[in-house]
Amino acid sequence: MRRLFLDVPLSENFTITGDDAKHLLYSMRVRPEQEFTIVDKDGKVAQAKVVACSADTVQMKFLHYIDNADTEPLIDVVLAQCLPKGDKMEYIVQKAVELGVKSIVPVVSQHCVVKYDAKKKLQRQQKWQKIADEAAKQCGRTIKPEVEAIIDFKQLVESYSDYTCLICYEAEDQLSIKEALQSINSDKYLILIGPEGGLSKDEVEFCKQNNFKSISLGKRILRTETASLAVLSILMYEKNGL
Repeated sequence: MRRLFLDVPLSENFTITGDDAKHLLYSMRVRPEQEFTIVDKDGKVAQAKVVACSADTVQMKFLHYIDNADTEPLIDVVLAQCLPKGDKMEYIVQKAVELGVKSIVPVVSQHCVVKYDAKKKLQRQQKWQKIADEAAKQCGRTIKPEVEAIIDFKQLVESYSDYTCLICYEAEDQLSIKEALQSINSDKYLILIGPEGGLSKDEVEFCKQNNFKSISLGKRILRTETASLAVLSILMYEKNGL
């Protein structure tokens, strides 16, 4: 069943506007009496039905709350993804939301090929946020994960001191992800994934100086889009997040 997110608490009667209303009206051809799953700003999940439609709004009526509807993992996970080439970021955002991340931080690192000016950065962030929103609706999340503004590498590393921070590094030969996760007891994780060209030795050293743990994902070198989804899956499984 189609899921909608509200930016306000649920009330007995409420109105859907903006892009959600347009999608309901012109893509889904919504009609009165159709029912939807609604998630409000506090993560409460309810059933509601359409009572009236206009040219740009959909009027809805609250029916009842849905018990045991929370789908969020037990851990808070941030994916810090260095910008990949092409449209790979769209895929990464979609799948990361499905796997349960709380937020995604696009990062500019030394070996990133992609270069955006200020206008393009904002456009990309907005596009990725729409992809994240749709993924959250499709997979039944009870929050809308946020795609943060694109930031530089140094700013990222210095911004998450209250998280357990892991950097996936292809040259790491001392600590596997399995060993790292088995030795950590935390409920907040940041995972840093490099771009196609990897992270430089200076970047890795800077991370270590700021309490990041360098971990290995195995003997094979994974593509950036594979690495991000592999480590998220492993983390969710190991820490009972799924």
